[in-house]
Amino acid sequence: MNVNYTKLWKFLLDKKVKKTELKEAACISPGTYTKLNNDEYISLEVLSRICFVLDCNIGDIMEFVPIED
Repeated sequence: MNVNYTKLWKFLLDKKVKKTELKEAACISPGTYTKLNNDEYISLEVLSRICFVLDCNIGDIMEFVPIED
């Protein structure tokens, strides 16, 4: 399974939250931010901070997608 953060970017647009605001509020490092942009795995701790800042659940900001052969 791969991870996909398309829901996060849509959530930010819907709530009119800038990516830089999220990065600062959730204390997301530049490396982790790059992983988010590249749909790579990040720690549950970071996901929890994002959810806390956005007042949402993990399923609202990410999803697992099957690996295509």
